Amino acid sequence: MDRGARWSGATNARRSRSPADPPTSGAARAYAGRADSIAWALSVVADADTVFLDTETTGLGADAEVVDIALIGVDGGVLFESLIRPSHPIPPGASRVHRIRDADVAAAPTWAEVQPYLADLLDERRVVVYNAAFDHRIVSQCCRQHGLLAPSSGWDCAMHAYAAFAALPSAGRGGFRWHKLEAATAACGVATGGHRAASDAIACRGVVLAMAAVGW
Repeated sequence: MDRGARWSGATNARRSRSPADPPTSGAARAYAGRADSIAWALSVVADADTVFLDTETTGLGADAEVVDIALIGVDGGVLFESLIRPSHPIPPGASRVHRIRDADVAAAPTWAEVQPYLADLLDERRVVVYNAAFDHRIVSQCCRQHGLLAPSSGWDCAMHAYAAFAALPSAGRGGFRWHKLEAATAACGVATGGHRAASDAIACRGVVLAMAAVGW
């Protein structure tokens, strides 16, 4: 695999997007959102090419980098898991969240070293992430920092899907209230992830399976 491996955009043409936040004006609209989320979850778990992705990072801003990444298959198997050595030290505040410190990543590969392998694994696959916009942005930032092609847009967002499934109105922005992964796992009876990439990706899968189980 070459250093500038291409992130496939073919998946976007055939995938079913996670449901958007509909306006909330009563029980009928809330139920429609829940039904959409269940249908989405059923399509996700029925797709053998689905991958659940999660990252841990050095922060939240425009210079944040990945320090831990994992891909979990729809069957629950670990397809890829690795610490990543960032180009800058990990801030103490980030380490307090995921407990990954500079010493832990000193011998880890860089983003440029793992990106071609990740791009190959994700080729033609449906990517599901809890808070997809954040992880997609961080992955894209890492690619740009190393002069690599960023992934195509359109990863499925399990957080938005679960928001419609829970169907609680958002007081501030309209639509449905977003829930942290820990809250979603607790409500679904799924083990929490604990802020490591593999365990959080497994937790995301568990939430999606719980939503799909309502429709079985």
